[in-house]
Amino acid sequence: MTILLSALLAALLAPSAPPPPPQVTVAAAADLTFAFREVAAQFEKETGDRVNLTFGSSGSFFEQIENGAPYDLFFSADRNYPKKLETAGWVEPGSLYTYATGKLVLWVPGDSQLDLGQGLRVLLDPRVRKIAIANPEHAPYGMAAMAALRRAGLDGKIRAKLVLGENISQTAQFVLSRNAEIGILALSLALAPTLKEQGRYVEVPASSYTALEQAGVILKGSNHKDLARRFMEFLRKPETVDLMRRYGFTVPPASGTRTP
Repeated sequence: MTILLSALLAALLAPSAPPPPPQVTVAAAADLTFAFREVAAQFEKETGDRVNLTFGSSGSFFEQIENGAPYDLFFSADRNYPKKLETAGWVEPGSLYTYATGKLVLWVPGDSQLDLGQGLRVLLDPRVRKIAIANPEHAPYGMAAMAALRRAGLDGKIRAKLVLGENISQTAQFVLSRNAEIGILALSLALAPTLKEQGRYVEVPASSYTALEQAGVILKGSNHKDLARRFMEFLRKPETVDLMRRYGFTVPPASGTRTP
């Protein structure tokens, strides 16, 4: 009995563990994978708060959020998805803003003999058996890739060669793993260390597809709105803007333009 009482007293008097630091949950388009990992690491270092990142296709996140997925923030590769959520009442009023514009590239492994100087016409090369793009049903970079192919008059000629990634990150993996000879990827991934060291790329003319305006929102159901706002503001810092530009994103001079 004495031992039990002593144990209970020790437990009551022992210092309690500090509460875990606040955490913001972020659903982010796959083209942000490498850039946002750096952004989140810097944010955590400066604030002591935690960022839980989940990457995927913007369209899939859109559906998840409509079904009540408990994210605090959503960063889409297509402004239309967060705009639709705003219209439907899923977004914290006034939080939607366009944070960057992305770009498409053709990417091949470093030892490929394909001539990227031909631009999209290289896709007709008989050595190209598989072409990786993101699924245009729900991935903005896939939609842009199909638009560029149609503009070049190639969509019908190469359609049988297409392999579809669930998102732009998986699309890159198809080419890295040699399951496709070439891919139409996000510039932000082509500039990431893994792909930059293992391949080469050429930009797809921006005039051949609708601008990939990327927007973020704070979700109305978030339980961490103050922390979400701080993360949003962190993205507008000059140092963060510089980081995003290093990954090939076009970012407005004011480090993020608010969208009415």
